[in-house]
Amino acid sequence: MQFAALAGLLRSLVIYYNPAVIRQSRALYRGLLGPGDLAIDVGAHVGTRARAMRAAGARVVALEPQPVFARFLRRTLPRDIRLIEAAAGPAPGQAAMTVSRRHPTVSSLNEGFVADAVAKPGFEHVRWDAQAQVAVTTLDAVIADHGLPALVKIDVEGFELEVLAGLSQPVRVISVEYLPGWPALTLAVLDRLCALGAYRFNAVRGEHARFEWQDWQDAQTLRDWLAALPADAQSGDLYARLEDAWSPAPGSTSTEGR
Repeated sequence: MQFAALAGLLRSLVIYYNPAVIRQSRALYRGLLGPGDLAIDVGAHVGTRARAMRAAGARVVALEPQPVFARFLRRTLPRDIRLIEAAAGPAPGQAAMTVSRRHPTVSSLNEGFVADAVAKPGFEHVRWDAQAQVAVTTLDAVIADHGLPALVKIDVEGFELEVLAGLSQPVRVISVEYLPGWPALTLAVLDRLCALGAYRFNAVRGEHARFEWQDWQDAQTLRDWLAALPADAQSGDLYARLEDAWSPAPGSTSTEGR
């Protein structure tokens, strides 16, 4: 493994295997998943989210196209987590990923995202210095093979809209990364979620795994909240929850429950 790629992997392990972050992530997924639920982790990276889903009792399918992370996950994930070494997109095939070896979390299949990021706050020290040909599948194909999931998590650095283009039915919970520096992209993702189903929304800032609101919000409230974020605000995750498919976890009275 080249030094830059190894350094990028080690950097990610230090950031994401923070014990406090892991505890918070597990608590969040325990409120969204129950024993036997299926969860799909699109952009599994170093596997912390997939492990948190598994800790909640879910069956997990993890997708990761980057070779350095796929090798790490193949060797370290529990055997009952199914690893698919591919990206998700609008159609199956192959695609060129623009890779930052030292900052692999921002590697992307979206060329426009990479071109824009050079001038965005927070990306001043990032260099995209490699390309990788990766396999691409679709969420519909994964669902055909493994069943309808209770939750899909998508973290793919500006490629979220394309991933959702490969999903033709609503899922009980979908999470996607929001990017304050790309408001039009985030709003397009929100529109796609609204087209898929009757969702209500919440947000998690950064890696803190705590919902922004006690009560889940309608789409317009979320649009207003996103519009008020400065371009240099921290990214995070949007959660979309189907109201007509929702029931709290047994014994739970929290609005943050399943």
